[in-house]
Amino acid sequence: MTTRTPSSEAAKFSTFGGVFTPSILTILGVIMFMRAGFVLGHAGILSTLLILGISKLITILTGLSISAIATNTDVKGGGAYFLISRTLGPEFGGTIGLALYMAQTLSVPFYILGFTEAVVTTVPVLKPWFAAISFITMALIFLVTFKGADLAIKAQYFIMGILGISILAFMGGGLLKFDHAMFAVNFRPHPDSEFQFWPLFAIYFPAVTGIMAGVNMSGDLKNPSKSIPLGTFAAIGVGLLIYGGQILICGGSVAREDLITRPYQSLMNMVPLHLGILVAFGVFAATLSSALGSLLGAPRILQSLGKDRLLTPANPFAATTRSGEPRRALLLTTGISIIVLYFARGGGEGGALNVVASVVTMLFLWTYGITNLAAFVESFSRNPSFRPRFKLFHWFPALVGALSCFAVAFLIDPVTALGAVVLIVLLFMYVRRYVSASSFGDARHGFYYSRTRDNLFTLAQMPIHSKNWRPTIIVFSGNPNNRLTLVQYADWLGSGRGIITLAGILTGDFDRMVEQRNQYLSTLRTFIRDNRIRAFPEVLVAPDFELGLNQFLQVTSIGPIKPNVALFGWTYDENRIGSFIQSIRTSTQLGMSTLLLHDHGLPPAKIKKRSIDIWWRGNKNGSLMVILAYLLSLNRTWSGTTIRILRLIPDAAQHNATHAEMHSLIEASRMKITIKIIISRDPFPELLRTYSRDATAIFLGFSLPTAENAPVFHRSYNALVKGLPTTLLVHSTGEADLTS
Repeated sequence: MTTRTPSSEAAKFSTFGGVFTPSILTILGVIMFMRAGFVLGHAGILSTLLILGISKLITILTGLSISAIATNTDVKGGGAYFLISRTLGPEFGGTIGLALYMAQTLSVPFYILGFTEAVVTTVPVLKPWFAAISFITMALIFLVTFKGADLAIKAQYFIMGILGISILAFMGGGLLKFDHAMFAVNFRPHPDSEFQFWPLFAIYFPAVTGIMAGVNMSGDLKNPSKSIPLGTFAAIGVGLLIYGGQILICGGSVAREDLITRPYQSLMNMVPLHLGILVAFGVFAATLSSALGSLLGAPRILQSLGKDRLLTPANPFAATTRSGEPRRALLLTTGISIIVLYFARGGGEGGALNVVASVVTMLFLWTYGITNLAAFVESFSRNPSFRPRFKLFHWFPALVGALSCFAVAFLIDPVTALGAVVLIVLLFMYVRRYVSASSFGDARHGFYYSRTRDNLFTLAQMPIHSKNWRPTIIVFSGNPNNRLTLVQYADWLGSGRGIITLAGILTGDFDRMVEQRNQYLSTLRTFIRDNRIRAFPEVLVAPDFELGLNQFLQVTSIGPIKPNVALFGWTYDENRIGSFIQSIRTSTQLGMSTLLLHDHGLPPAKIKKRSIDIWWRGNKNGSLMVILAYLLSLNRTWSGTTIRILRLIPDAAQHNATHAEMHSLIEASRMKITIKIIISRDPFPELLRTYSRDATAIFLGFSLPTAENAPVFHRSYNALVKGLPTTLLVHSTGEADLTS
């Protein structure tokens, strides 16, 4: 075994085989045949539909969150653990990874117990062999899974066929026996039921938890970002229709007492022509396939957790076979399942199944809750890299989904829910010891200071990745009242997602300039407040401007948060060209991207349809230009803005290849951008005016000029953008990557 990532050859399953099939087979599992009638008999049709509705609402909201996260990143193995760890960080990822692993692992004996209960109910003479049947079933499922996911998925196709026939058989039979009077009796809850609404909810909820079965196969999918949303919602929709139909049909065709005491047998009796054995085949197929799906998914979560090396005990389970199968993790999962089966070997007249169902429900509720929380944090924090291809997402449903999961957990069993909270907190603290050494101040008035301090130290230890790029902009604003366009564009580019510093440099002796510095700082603060700009003011006194700028750029930072963009207003003073170019060179030498704003005024407020033109000439500057244009478009003032990339080529023969290249780039960027390929050999200044004179803002890339070429650079760009809208000239370090 190796600890390598599964090869591309292992990632071979489609939406139907890799997501929909394991999800729907887990959804249409043991609850449908063994416990749905029990819940229906106690709760009545109306309350059971409400239970189904709440359950499906939680899974739909969670499905939205999963789809958003899955389409915003390159999804690898580990399912929900991978998604959460890459969103909320390793602490939450490791914590929920362990919780999800246990939920999936306990699902294996849960479904095997359901299968065994169905067997001994169908053939009562086998009841003394309850434990033996459970262990033999576990062994057979283990052998199928041990052979690999490919064989397991193929087996599930056969199982799904049997399951479909079984469902059609009892549904059709129920319609033939439908009695309106019986429907009316079963519509209300049982008057003498010992079960309240939420305990019944806990028993029923595992019926909808199968959506994670497909997500857990993320590392084995051809196209995870497409397959996960499509397959997940298809499974949710099909499951809703089938379970809703079962509630209505069984409510009108089976007596309440039979629903409660003989839920499985009542389904068999619904099938006409004495073909009740079809239901038996169905429950066998459903429970076995669900157990198989859980045994496929759980080891992959543990293997992904081990591969990230967050927890020392999990590290050995990072190993996989040459085909990418996590067999060490499979052996551990099987061992835990056998232990659970041993303690539940007596069956307990169905009691063991109810207990395990409640535990599985609690674990999944917390897993779903934190999954929704992860999506909420990504969206609500307005991370520029959070650009999911799945567009039917907003932070509010994610927040509702998270709160719903936590609320339902406490409504089901406050003590158990509180215990789950304690367990998750302990797991969080345990995981955190391995990934962070932060500590929190305990003084009440110092809480925010302590939290910020610790987060900065934690951030300083994290590797820099282009996915987490945010604009940290220094704006050399001079007197901001005279350079409103410059400061306003800086604020728009920050867009609530970065940090903006308005910088002023005074030249002279510090001792003599202290009072003037304080006045300048006060002016900046007043300007920021009056114009509602989110920025920090800073003023530096230095013997000369170039030295001051050099010092300012070197030392300005908030711990690990250092400026990555320097924004200058274009100079129109020919006597300052040398100093202007040197300022650009200084910022570049210090690893900052540089923006030069050619000020032609702010966009008129009356313009409703705004457009941004980006002239693409290469990935390095191009990536930053597109990201900045995207950030600009996120502001309310720029709402509905059209972003257009223009690419100039000299020959029509290059059109198809160029268009394909640009289309691939835009697809990877997950942004709505229009592509315009221009075939021409005309001078660029003429083309720029022809195509961009009506744009609201223009982005152009530029190369750093030498000191000798400074006057030529200044004259050429002055002439190039003359008479055009406000133009941003961009020189990128390459740190911002469009496809991240």
